[in-house]
Amino acid sequence: MSRFNPDRRRLLHALGASAALAGAAGIPGSSFAAGNAGKPGKKLGRVVVIGAGFGGATAAKYLRKWSNGAIEVTLIERNKQFISCPASNEVLGGNRAYDSLVHSYDGLRKNWGIKLVHASVTGIDADRRRVRTDSARDFEYDRLVLSPGFDFIYSGIEGYDAKAQETILHAWKAGPQTLALRKQLEDLPDGGTYVLSVPKAPYRCPPGPYERASQIAWYFKTHKPRSKVIVLDANDKVISKEKLFLGVWESDYKGILEYRPGWNVVAVDAVTNIVTSELGDKERGEVLNLLPPQRAADIARVAGVVNVNDRWADVDWISLESTAVKNIHILGDALQAAPLMPKSGHMANQHGKAAAAAIVEILSGREPQPTLMANTCYSLVDDKRAIHVDSVHRYNPEKKVPLVVEGSGGVSKEASVEEGLYTRAWATSIWKDSLS
Repeated sequence: MSRFNPDRRRLLHALGASAALAGAAGIPGSSFAAGNAGKPGKKLGRVVVIGAGFGGATAAKYLRKWSNGAIEVTLIERNKQFISCPASNEVLGGNRAYDSLVHSYDGLRKNWGIKLVHASVTGIDADRRRVRTDSARDFEYDRLVLSPGFDFIYSGIEGYDAKAQETILHAWKAGPQTLALRKQLEDLPDGGTYVLSVPKAPYRCPPGPYERASQIAWYFKTHKPRSKVIVLDANDKVISKEKLFLGVWESDYKGILEYRPGWNVVAVDAVTNIVTSELGDKERGEVLNLLPPQRAADIARVAGVVNVNDRWADVDWISLESTAVKNIHILGDALQAAPLMPKSGHMANQHGKAAAAAIVEILSGREPQPTLMANTCYSLVDDKRAIHVDSVHRYNPEKKVPLVVEGSGGVSKEASVEEGLYTRAWATSIWKDSLS
């Protein structure tokens, strides 16, 4: 583990900023970086972006910014507001107001001239380059950016049917379930048990379940000291910031938080609130919080881009263009991740910028160049202290994927209040970068 390094933190934040991407990413001579890809009145083409999460919203913004408005961008998002999954675990711990997660898309429309359409996509005709929606409108494109997020494989847990999902929540997509799970925790009697299941990797946000467990353990320690958190992890170990999380759990939450690796939940009984492992072990909790296995969202299947293990979409990592369907670029959680590249909000933001850079180059008649991408994952372990892991990923022309730059990454030495301040500043910064 490396010591906390303010200089590294500033570097990583810089890599996430639009002004630094071109220079830091090693794109010599790229005209989009110089801001002259498009001239007033010149049109380079039409791009439709599906999904306005961290990846899609960022891509839409930077397509307009880096083309000087020469690319017409239509952003299709079914939700009227952006609700941030990063920082939502704090709501469960009682350390953040839910309303702070909710943001408007107005900045993308007003500041960048993006055409925002609130609708659900019902079909994609890749041959005709046309997107169909339930708004009775079709949208034609020269390039399509698909940032659909993920869906659950509910069938991976027997008994987790539509009826069970009404009371046994995942809260892994921030929104009403975040508030509903918080209420279940508030209603839990002191002495009750909360059970959290973690699916086998890959899944959205590797450290997310462990942060959630820490936040809820802090809530119990502070308000319901006889209650217990049980983490049932299908993986053989904590898969992100292992020593840091285990250290905090031992020092701060001993007797409150119990961690069980290699415990894969394969069945649930919603009447008795009992879960069963693939080895036949059973556990009961007054509050069950199950995270099923995950895959690329349904619209990725509709588009025909899911081509890895029937779960994920593979891309050319120079342009993030699908290896299955031409002219479609894929971002975020739906991707088959590169080695050691997490499915995180920060990474989706980086994908959005990399795809925007590539599309500007392509529509300008030039060859796209690989970009350097950086990631930082913060986790709050109580109401004030946090830990982090970071990495920088550079395209390897031999392996044709981004690999972690040797010596670039690091993790916290220990949980600290200082990192807690960085955590909350990071959230504010990335919301602004993606949405305004």
